[in-house]
Amino acid sequence: MSTPNISFEFFPPQSLEASFRLWETVRVLAPLQPKFVSVTYGAGGTTRKLTHEAVTTIGKNYGVNVAAHLTCVNASKEETMEIVNSYAEAGVTELVALRGDPPKGQENFTAHKDGFQTSIDLIEALAKDGRFNIRCGAYPEPHPESADTLADVRWLKRKVEAGATSAITQFFFEADTFFRFRDLCEKEGVNAKIIPGILPIQSWKGTKRFAQSCGTKIPAHLEEAFEAAVRDDREQLLATALCTELCDTLIQGGVEDLQFYTLNRPNMTRDVCHALGITPRASLEDVA
Repeated sequence: MSTPNISFEFFPPQSLEASFRLWETVRVLAPLQPKFVSVTYGAGGTTRKLTHEAVTTIGKNYGVNVAAHLTCVNASKEETMEIVNSYAEAGVTELVALRGDPPKGQENFTAHKDGFQTSIDLIEALAKDGRFNIRCGAYPEPHPESADTLADVRWLKRKVEAGATSAITQFFFEADTFFRFRDLCEKEGVNAKIIPGILPIQSWKGTKRFAQSCGTKIPAHLEEAFEAAVRDDREQLLATALCTELCDTLIQGGVEDLQFYTLNRPNMTRDVCHALGITPRASLEDVA
């Protein structure tokens, strides 16, 4: 089995306790030498400043390539490009360009009257700027606002044509979901790398809630397995085994890159990576 390229997603802390958790997560996972790590925006752009601080601090102190999330929410084009400039000045060379979720309390996305209307508009502006490698989002199961997966694939193709060089998928539970999506993308002429997004299940209850909100189908056999595992106090053991199996199946199917949604909880992601043969590399300082 070949060893995949890995990347990790973190979210910016909004409290002192959360801050300690983020830095512990980075400390545990950075030695696995990810190809890049990314830092999210909160819903509605609420963590814009915190995201900037986390991105610049991680890049400066841990020597990893950091991609900053950027959305269209609650900002004019001018404000968004000011943020872009501040990232460039901080040495950031990668952005994850997304439309973004509606602010808390709003069901539907409404673009800022002077802002970017869609992720495609944002990607076009970033591509024209020319200073960044641009990644985007992808949906192997229909986006809640989409008609079907084919519509999502065609929208992804437009994002790639606008300047995105790779796409990171929403999480999914079964490898075949990704393989079907990848095949459809190939059929529709999407010529960018598609990186599967992997969510280690830290809490089955929380994961189910997350899945329902973003349109991810929950297989019946998983529901039954986790019910038994929770009852027998082996939920983490089952989650680690399932995540490892999912990643292994994807690798066997030709996947070369995996993105882990860490939720700022590093241990299960680390354990899965170890099971896949990805282990920390000691620096000369460590062994001197």
